[in-house]
Amino acid sequence: MTGKFDGKVAAITGGASGIGLATAEALLAEGATVVLVDRDAAALRALTERHGAACIAQVTDLLDADSCNAMVPQILDKTGRIDILHCNAGTYIGGDLAETDPATIDRMLNLNVNAVMKNVHAVIPHMTARGSGDIMVTCSVAGHSAIPWEPVYSGSKWAITCFVQTMRRQLMKHGIRVGQVSPGPVISALLADWPEENLRKAKENGALIEPSEVADAVVFALSRPRNVTIRDMIVLPSNFDI
Repeated sequence: MTGKFDGKVAAITGGASGIGLATAEALLAEGATVVLVDRDAAALRALTERHGAACIAQVTDLLDADSCNAMVPQILDKTGRIDILHCNAGTYIGGDLAETDPATIDRMLNLNVNAVMKNVHAVIPHMTARGSGDIMVTCSVAGHSAIPWEPVYSGSKWAITCFVQTMRRQLMKHGIRVGQVSPGPVISALLADWPEENLRKAKENGALIEPSEVADAVVFALSRPRNVTIRDMIVLPSNFDI
């Protein structure tokens, strides 16, 4: 522990598991106060008990408009500031588009795209007033390559890549850095919808990475000097062929 983030407050959506939790634990180890944002109140309660006062629970359902809109004001009421917003929450749809129902498409786009845009929109006035801040978004290698077995998911991540890079240009004049991390397949619940054969081959070939390995990339990007922006980090398993 070197205290790279002493005095900093980070808010992480989807913070109760996977990449969000791994990033939270990495930032806590470096001295940050971390607000875990998730809809799973029981998981948040257990995590805050485990990690102590520097770990703060924020129960938010990003698919509920009122809950989503209240997220940033509620975090500011608890902490007084947000230095880092990591928009990490997301969901996954795989398979042929014809096999997906419209309600599932709506849910995924609302979480993967709309919630990210709304969370960023909500934090801009606070960060602009302070003249500083970091916004990090969990994207995917699917936002850089058209993956044939996940057209809806891939489409959502292409949208996020565009959004992040346009917001980076809009906000840099206010001292706000905006970037994304784009992992390949990560061992997490999101892989449950992968085609069984693809998942089996990935496991056998070592073509999966751990959430902590993505968290390492996020911490690297956030810890750069203020004159350096890491606009995107693509983090792949060495044996992943895309």
